[in-house]
This record gives sequence, structure tokens and C-alpha cells, in this order.
Amino acid sequence: MAMIFLGGSRDIFELPAPAIERIGAIVAAEHGVLIGDAPGADAEMQGLLAGYNYEHVGVFHAGAEPRNNLGDWAAYHIPPPDGAKGFAVHAGKDREMARRADFGLMVWDGASPGTCLNVLRLAMIASPCVVYDTMRGMVTTVHNTADWRALIHNAGPDMRRQVEARMTADERLALPA
Repeated sequence: MAMIFLGGSRDIFELPAPAIERIGAIVAAEHGVLIGDAPGADAEMQGLLAGYNYEHVGVFHAGAEPRNNLGDWAAYHIPPPDGAKGFAVHAGKDREMARRADFGLMVWDGASPGTCLNVLRLAMIASPCVVYDTMRGMVTTVHNTADWRALIHNAGPDMRRQVEARMTADERLALPA
């Protein structure tokens, strides 16, 4: 069973039809799903999976309890480092999902540095990730850091700066020049 990291931007409250179809194919193939507990794309994807009564889902969360676990699935608590604030609270769980994933599917609003960074995390370990960029109306598959560089190039230098500000030293070393 392949493990698929599903995620996306917190500002997305409607999944694109092709992403819904692809999630249906994941369910039909009985792949495992790794998903976060955030509002937005994570919750929308959870709702879709719950509607299928799909069981092969793990919800990753940084807080004491998941913010969203719409299918009452197994929950995996990845506590943040002491003193973590903002995006750093949830970065550990995102890294863990990427580490465990064979593939990714991200629904990106073209502006979320966290989603873009998750695509890089998957590219760093050569786990292909299908990205639905809702801002630009594009779908692309990122296989490696060179593909990621093309994705971030389309998003512009401000996005790259935001992503770089959130990276660990290891992630920065993997960043293409």
C-alpha cells in the first residue's frame, strides 16, 4: 500500500474537481493517506475521505488533540519544539508526513509558503507530488528539486523568500541554486 501525503493551503475551502477525482482514485486503489488537521484544504480533503467512509487515513497534529479529524481516524501527535510559535508549531508534523510518504497531492493557493515547502520536502526524498495550483490554474507533478525550482519560479521571488524563511538547515542545503 502506497502512502500519500494529502495537504494544501488553509485558505482553500473548495477543492478543484481534478483533485477530488484523484482522491477518489486514491480511495479506489486503497492507498494509505497521511493528512494534517488544519482548516482549509486539509479539512476539505478529510470531509471527502469521510464521505467515502475511508479507513486508511492517519491524521497528524501538533496540538493536544487534532483540530479536525472528520473520520475519527488514527491520530498521530507530533509535538512542536519548546517555544515554537506560528508556522513552527506545525512544521514537525508536516516533515513527518513527508518523511513517511511515497507520493504527495497538494492543493495550493499559490501563496501559502507552508504548502510550497511541503512540496519541497517531498521532492528532497524523490516522492512525486501532484500540485494543483489554484491561483494559476495549473497542475504539475514535482519529482525533484529542479521541478520544485520551476514551481517556485512561477510563484515569484517573494514566495521563495517566505519559503526560505521557514526552512531548516537541511532543507536549505537541498534548495536548488
